[in-house]
Amino acid sequence: MTLFLERGYDNVTVAEIAGQAGLTRRTFFNHFADKREIFFSGAAAFRAGVVAHLNGAGSELSPMGAAVAALTGAGREIGDYREHGPAVRALIAASPELQERALIKMDLIATVITEGLRYRGVPARAANFAARTAVTAFETAWTDWINNPHTEFSTLMQQAMSDLRTVVCDSAPEPSRRPGINEHSTARQSRIKPERARLEQTGQDP
Repeated sequence: MTLFLERGYDNVTVAEIAGQAGLTRRTFFNHFADKREIFFSGAAAFRAGVVAHLNGAGSELSPMGAAVAALTGAGREIGDYREHGPAVRALIAASPELQERALIKMDLIATVITEGLRYRGVPARAANFAARTAVTAFETAWTDWINNPHTEFSTLMQQAMSDLRTVVCDSAPEPSRRPGINEHSTARQSRIKPERARLEQTGQDP
């Protein structure tokens, strides 16, 4: 991570990462698929922490309560990463490659929470809603924690959930049709379909 912080993600090569770690390129690729895995090297430990906290969540908790408790507990355990939070966030914002991996990382977190809630007997649809809602709150709370390091993470997590509930429960009537929404959706689909077709033709997962 030091090299990335000093020189930027795109300016660091695998050879340099391997050299700093005392490895050859071949040995590096025996352990890592690419340098993105080095950048997000803490993701697996965080995911394992989420699973452990979810397994330890009290049976009296609602699906949402259990998901929030799991993310809160695991988030506290990686608090040391906040030191480089602003710099890491800037590196991700400047790299589409890292943005893609960050999205995948959080999607995996939502997936393991969904699976854990299903194991607790929660219906699939409800488990998925709870997991992805809790992950959304976590991402907001984590950013808040970087900006406000002296505030307890659990407090920020609860505040994020409170704000989310306010938005979801907003009683203001929604317009029956937002101008241009059909046009925007059609344009978006026209961009997505060719890319999906390209991935299918090359044998990659969409």
